[in-house]
Order: sequence, then structure tokens, then C-alpha cells
Amino acid sequence: MTARLDDAALDQLFRTARTRNGWDPTPLPATIFEEIYELAKLGPTSANCTPARFYFCVSDQSKRLLAAVSSANNRSKIIQAPATVLVGYDMQFPSHFPKLFPPAPNLGEAMTDQAANEVMALRNSSLQGAYFMLAARALGLDCGPMSGFDNAKVDMAFFSDTQIKSNFICSIGRGSSHNLFPRLPRHGFDEACKIL
Repeated sequence: MTARLDDAALDQLFRTARTRNGWDPTPLPATIFEEIYELAKLGPTSANCTPARFYFCVSDQSKRLLAAVSSANNRSKIIQAPATVLVGYDMQFPSHFPKLFPPAPNLGEAMTDQAANEVMALRNSSLQGAYFMLAARALGLDCGPMSGFDNAKVDMAFFSDTQIKSNFICSIGRGSSHNLFPRLPRHGFDEACKIL
């Protein structure tokens, strides 16, 4: 990989991309969800564990259910957005190593510490959620990630028959300028980084 992305691509992914709070409610084609995932799944995770699971709330019923267990300031965003994805992590991820990590197919058999497994699942599903947002932006969509919801209630409502736990949620679609904040400050390089 030797080609640097041009400024237009960097703008779309980072510089001018914004967290959206308002949405054009026009439905998205179902094919876009698969396109996003097919890109996002290629991002690296520890031993290719890929614990993230993505549930797309697009029906009125699923959006209302999610909004009901979310904070008050997130409810209208969820209802208005054409889709809000639940980014979860599957605690059964060690069982998939025979398929996902052929260099050490029995790796999962030694992973018996559930607390350590949860840390690994949370960390790597967070990475995958970030890849998901960049993939959505790369395909021309806006994102509105949120953490204001009741994890236990989301898990009961959407993941009750699984070993999946919720990490965060993210609305996707065509964002509007409604309640769009000015670009907020970030730490400078010298505040956040050290070259050792």
C-alpha cells in the first residue's frame, strides 16, 4: 500500500465528517448494510477474533424498542434516522477460532477466563465498530454514534437468546444540519502523543 488517499477522501473520512444528530429519514437500501459490513469485516482484530455483531434497527418497531431503552436526548435521533446499528460483542467468539484463525485452530480451548474474554471482546468489537463507521463514511453515509442507552435493557430486548452483549449504537444515513455542533476542540499532538 503506497498510495496516499487524496484530500477529498481524507475530508470525507475525517476532516469534514461530523457526528450527526439530525437525519433525512429516507430509508436506505438493504444492500448498503452488507456493503458496509463487507468493508468493515476486513479490519484487524486480535487473532482475527472478530467478536462484533451488528444488528440494524430499520423497522418502526425495532427503532421504537431501542428508543424506549435509550436516554431522552437520543430517542428522537433513533426514531428519525433510517437505521441505527447495535454494535455488540459475542461472548462465544472463542468457539470460532477453528474457522477464523487456522494457524492456531484450538486457541479458543485455552480461553476459559470469562473476564479476560470479555475485555478482549469489548476491545475488539470497539475496533470493529470504528471500522464500521469509517466504512459507512467511505460509502457516502453519515454516522451518529451514541452510548446513552441501558445496556442491560438493550441486551434483554435484542440479544436475549444469544451470548451477545451491547457495546454502543450508531445511527447511519444522510445526516442533516439539525443540532449540528460546531467542530469541537481536540487535543494537539504535543498534548496527546509522545515519540519514544
